[in-house]
Amino acid sequence: MNMESEVPSVTTRSAGIRFGLIAAVIGITLMVVFSMAKIDTNGPVGWATYLIYAALVFLAHKHFKENGDGFMSFGQGVGIGFWIGLISSLISAPFTYIYLKFVDSGMIDRALEKSQNDMIERGMDEAAIEQAMEISAPFMTAGSFAVVALIIGIIGYVIIGLVVSIFTQKRNPEMSI
Repeated sequence: MNMESEVPSVTTRSAGIRFGLIAAVIGITLMVVFSMAKIDTNGPVGWATYLIYAALVFLAHKHFKENGDGFMSFGQGVGIGFWIGLISSLISAPFTYIYLKFVDSGMIDRALEKSQNDMIERGMDEAAIEQAMEISAPFMTAGSFAVVALIIGIIGYVIIGLVVSIFTQKRNPEMSI
């Protein structure tokens, strides 16, 4: 069979879907563990999770190159990041809604309380804190958390894909202009 007409066994979409499923399982597991342990993810723990997600994108890029023609353009790397973000977010967002609505609805209350305490520590006056809480309360629902998880998940993985692709791209010299 002619090598030029052979279709690669992996596409950016297939690699992204595979690793998006893995990312969803990891993300859901981390969310449940952090919630049950009441671990604040706004600090170093949150940043550490981004390293896990970057490692997943790296592994997806490696998988793509090893099971394809050995090359990956910058755009393909970003595309893989997009697909990982889309798939993991489409799975994680509904789970987030169900978890926050029916399993641990107190998580939202804890987030509101922490937000209020942070404003007190910054020295905000009581009227400003009350106004800020009134403005933010409608957005602190299971549904809004799920929508934000969906949007941030996709955008976050695209950004991670951009950064990781800088280091993992491998241009095909035959395709150079």
